[in-house]
Amino acid sequence: MIRALPAAALALFVALGAAACAPADEDTSSSASASASSDACAAGSLATLKSGTLTIGTDKPAYEPWFSGDDPTNGKGYESAVAYAVADQLGYPKDKVAWVTVPFNSAIAPGKKSFDFDVNQVSISDERKNAVDFSSGYYDVRQSIIALKSSPAAKAKSIADLKGFKIGAQVGTTSLDLVENVIKPSAKPSIYQKNDLAKAALKNGQVDAIVVDLPTAFYITGAEITDATVVGQFENTVGTPEQFGLVLDKGSKLTACVSKATSALSEDGTFAKLEQQWLSEATNAPVLK
Repeated sequence: MIRALPAAALALFVALGAAACAPADEDTSSSASASASSDACAAGSLATLKSGTLTIGTDKPAYEPWFSGDDPTNGKGYESAVAYAVADQLGYPKDKVAWVTVPFNSAIAPGKKSFDFDVNQVSISDERKNAVDFSSGYYDVRQSIIALKSSPAAKAKSIADLKGFKIGAQVGTTSLDLVENVIKPSAKPSIYQKNDLAKAALKNGQVDAIVVDLPTAFYITGAEITDATVVGQFENTVGTPEQFGLVLDKGSKLTACVSKATSALSEDGTFAKLEQQWLSEATNAPVLK
């Protein structure tokens, strides 16, 4: 998977479109210094586009559960809450934050930006680092399992509850790794060349459930198979998790400061709390153990 929602897509995400994952690198800031000086990162005094204001970009529509009510300014939804948490960490309270609409492709393309940072389910990748900078990651993309609402599999509450079902996944993905190494179903997994084939098998009753990354699951159940549900998500136990990062202009003076802020919020548990609130509780996607 490369990103979660394309702007034009109806629902939650992306040219993910059940896409192939692009692993995150450990060095997520592409050109800024790894450490930010206290002067450069003085609270509320960064070298922002507009003095005294932090300008944040995102696409429109702004989809749930990343945003709420197509309104990124309200602080509701995971990415809106993350953006304000980062802003506050940088010394910019809510009344010092301005939002601008930026199409996804424009955010990651080379060229001068209209934002200080952009938040839009953008996966960190080496290819994208050629055009833009990234903060350290603010979200590890988890694997999840979806089933038709009418299926007994939809009632599963634990990994053990899933072992008796026929489960599908795309070949060569962490989704399939999780099926084989974590769920370990009693029946041999159904393996598909593309997620589109796995989705068709789910709709046709050829499998009881399929495993995909969580953003893709939101999109499938919100826009493509509306009589399906996200049964749950899994802790990251296989492979290198894909990460979403905040996007900055290539060579931005703010990259190190923003990365310092995202790292601090990750380490102090803020992102975990927001994830629980907006991506677990709000979407009814419990962690299956």
